[in-house]
Amino acid sequence: MATDVWDVLLEAHRLLWSFTPFEHVGPLEFGMTHDQAQAAVHDVLSVTAYQGDPGKEGWAEFWLERRTGATFSGPAVTAYFDESVGLAGIAVNALRGPQVTLEGMRLVGQTPSRLEDEFTGYLVAHSRELRYSQCADPCSPQLGLVLRAQRAGDVVLSRPVMVARAWADRCWDTSEGRIPRREWKTFEW
Repeated sequence: MATDVWDVLLEAHRLLWSFTPFEHVGPLEFGMTHDQAQAAVHDVLSVTAYQGDPGKEGWAEFWLERRTGATFSGPAVTAYFDESVGLAGIAVNALRGPQVTLEGMRLVGQTPSRLEDEFTGYLVAHSRELRYSQCADPCSPQLGLVLRAQRAGDVVLSRPVMVARAWADRCWDTSEGRIPRREWKTFEW
């Protein structure tokens, strides 16, 4: 049975990961090498594309495998590597990525306006700063978290980008921040 490129993975079929700012997203820890990141997710995700020098800068696209119980496979996580930091950025695909939570707040595959309201309330309650990217994405540099949007057919869903402390300063800035331009241009699957 063929699947549509815009199919969204059911919540029950998503991997469940937690996010601890500047430490980890699921099994992926900030600072890991490409090989360490690949080994950390090898049971459920596989690298399908890599660009760059594995010991330096670049990105890796990890895909969800059918063996996890999903009815289809596809891009799930994009990992961004920095020569001086190692694993420095993690973007989770809105359609097929793991469900990542921050203190119970679901960050992946949500309606952006509703998540923005919840995120804003969370930041106010924790005395954190809210910023917006030039693309109107809500962001907290104090958490290293940008809540981007990604197309899912005729709707958009949340695509969080979590960064290492070294990338948090200006993580909302699409022109001067450290998040690669490739990520800012990602809107489709």
